[in-house]
Amino acid sequence: MASKSRRRGLLANIIRFLLIAGLALAVIAAGLTLLYRFVPPISTLMLARWLQGEPVDRRYVPLDRISEFLQVAVIVSEDARFCRHSGVDWGALREVIDEADGEGPTRGASTIAMQTAKNLFLWPSRSYLRKGVEIPLALLIGVEWPKRRILEVYLNVAEWGDGIFGAEAAARHYFNKSADRLDAREAALLATALPAPSRRNSARPSRRHAGLAARIVARAHSAETLAECVE
Repeated sequence: MASKSRRRGLLANIIRFLLIAGLALAVIAAGLTLLYRFVPPISTLMLARWLQGEPVDRRYVPLDRISEFLQVAVIVSEDARFCRHSGVDWGALREVIDEADGEGPTRGASTIAMQTAKNLFLWPSRSYLRKGVEIPLALLIGVEWPKRRILEVYLNVAEWGDGIFGAEAAARHYFNKSADRLDAREAALLATALPAPSRRNSARPSRRHAGLAARIVARAHSAETLAECVE
């Protein structure tokens, strides 16, 4: 009886610890989300590189210093319903869950808000656990930040190559120009590099990469309304 009582007490202590830890993490995330609405944030990948002594090239710029071509190209490529949802595209998420195999989701359904949450607070590997944490963080970002801020932060923390973070650093690295001077093709090449930044070089695109970019350019010409919430 005493042994069973001790086990119950240990289990209760573990549950209590997990609840307190979860609450503490939620409070920290909420506080950082509020803070990051007003100050330039850093991503977990940037922080990891700094801690390991690896270089980080990131130059934070406001949204009005990032080419509108890139803003539209990223929305078209990454989250076409960006202006219509509150941080999570539930329809796309249901499709991914329906298609998932026994080892987890085979593709993503991440919105720009979800990718921003992942970049700021979480780890890069794809799993149900990460997605389960990512969704409430994205909804919190959707509530606390206006759409312009969400897009601005995403374009300043997204990874575009080894140690290259944000649109300004990417534009200078690949095209030797500032982010506000990117043309439609350059913007599309950068946007379509986001799913695989370590494999897609926007300055020397493969045939497949160039083809993806050409399709984004064509779609962006008739997709001005997709970005109306950041105008």
